[in-house]
Amino acid sequence: MILVTGATGTVGREAIGVLRGSGAEVAAVTRDPSTAALPDGVHVVGADPSKPQTLSSALDGVEAVLLSPRAVSGATAELLSMAADRGAKRVVVLSAATVEHPVGQRRFVEQFELAEEAAKASGLAWTFLRSADFAANALAWAPQIRATGVVRGAYGDAATSPIHQRDIATVAAEALLNAGHEGRSYVLTGPQSLNQYDKVRLIGQALGRELSFAEMPPEQVRQGMLAQGLPEEIPDRLLGSLADYALKPGPTTDSVQRLLGRPALSFAEWASENAAAFRN
Repeated sequence: MILVTGATGTVGREAIGVLRGSGAEVAAVTRDPSTAALPDGVHVVGADPSKPQTLSSALDGVEAVLLSPRAVSGATAELLSMAADRGAKRVVVLSAATVEHPVGQRRFVEQFELAEEAAKASGLAWTFLRSADFAANALAWAPQIRATGVVRGAYGDAATSPIHQRDIATVAAEALLNAGHEGRSYVLTGPQSLNQYDKVRLIGQALGRELSFAEMPPEQVRQGMLAQGLPEEIPDRLLGSLADYALKPGPTTDSVQRLLGRPALSFAEWASENAAAFRN
């Protein structure tokens, strides 16, 4: 059985679908099973992964763990120790490209570094998936696009190679189910470096309408996000990374191609699949 933490997150849902499609037995951890809406055949575990004792009984028979550090918070070491004691053999950590290519505030990188260090110390065979920014992050623009067709933000020239969540999930399933990935770290990105103007343009192409990106001062963007009720961590994380990516683009790798034997899915493909989210 494979235990998935962060099961209702963007990658978690995709990974569960891929794993179930391969015939794997999956236990999905969620704090609210009544609203999880997970696929049929998944063993839904109502527990808080940041409090590993709440899912103690669910660890029996678990052979591998797909670990989302943000879901587990500071409890990675405790959870993996419990899993190892129950007979688990491997862990795949959903980490970040910033561990290898640092940008933004140091404290956000450290969250992933600590999770990786805990995995190495756990005694489990480990694999780290250091992903670039998710293409799905662009869904934050949907209200602006629906209302005005203009995305207002900072650092329009900031460039990254956003990755489709399905590619992360498929690589995760490969590492969980097959040997040969132990002790390996993979930087996963999309196939093309795009700045924010490019991303907005590609969403517009998917919608069949012209959209635009309007540059705004970073502090104005920050205050606007706080006024929406977002915690300070969100603009701090976002704007810090974008400021650095405006100076030097994020990495672009061929890891998805090498691991899956096919090209990484493009941002244009993601935009086409999710066009409905940007329509009125």
